[in-house]
Amino acid sequence: MAHQPDFDDLLTAPNPHLTTRTMGISHSTARWLAPLSWAIDFAAQLYGMLSDPNMKQIHDANISFFSPQPYFIGAFFFPQQIAQLAWLWRLQNARDPASKTTAAMVDYVPYYALGNLCIAAWMIFWNNDNLELSNVFVTINSVAQLYFISSRLPPMDPRDRDSVLTHVVSKTFAGIGVLDLLHNTSAAYFVGAQPSTLVKALTGVGFGGLAVASDWIFGGCLVYDLVALCVGQHIYGNGSWSKLLAVYAAGTATIVGLKNTMRPPYQPGSATGYRAL
Repeated sequence: MAHQPDFDDLLTAPNPHLTTRTMGISHSTARWLAPLSWAIDFAAQLYGMLSDPNMKQIHDANISFFSPQPYFIGAFFFPQQIAQLAWLWRLQNARDPASKTTAAMVDYVPYYALGNLCIAAWMIFWNNDNLELSNVFVTINSVAQLYFISSRLPPMDPRDRDSVLTHVVSKTFAGIGVLDLLHNTSAAYFVGAQPSTLVKALTGVGFGGLAVASDWIFGGCLVYDLVALCVGQHIYGNGSWSKLLAVYAAGTATIVGLKNTMRPPYQPGSATGYRAL
């Protein structure tokens, strides 16, 4: 049976003709750019929660077939912030800016900063009920995060804290980005609509395909996304669609579990020889 590629397989293999480099920024630049973008995004999130109308009120006024239970977003947000703060602290205090793990952290910073600024902009337009424009920023963020974890992120070395944190932060950012994209697009253009047969089929195929190419972290986020959608659609009265989403969640969890049990994605020292694109 042919081997199915996963995100780690898509990463750049060691190449003696390449030198380690990042996306054009230095460690010193990364040290101020990353926390600044985090602070801007965090301030925007506080604005979204405390303003009137707040982000949940906008959510409740624009229910569609990809509307999740909103408290799942909050439950994901706070532990993710803790992981980000730990990652930012490690980035600030990296002892060897030339090391491969630090280079990988620095390489992620432009995508991380772009994501934070996009989500901050999304929040402003979302809370002003301009969902079409907010969707532009959600799309940019989701595409950027998925690109990074599939094309630039080196394999995770479970013995290296910096490597582990970079994987956790980037993959949770990408994972919640999938839910953000589905939710915002449906709320912007399909308020009150029911999912078509094509939407149902593409949802199953899309999550199944991503599950085949996922490790435990990103795969776990996909399952979480589906559970959030399942619970939300149940609350909003879409019982049959909610049940199908539950089936998709179970199927995605099964694929992720079997794939990563049969082929463990994390190997000590696996980042050795990594060369960034």
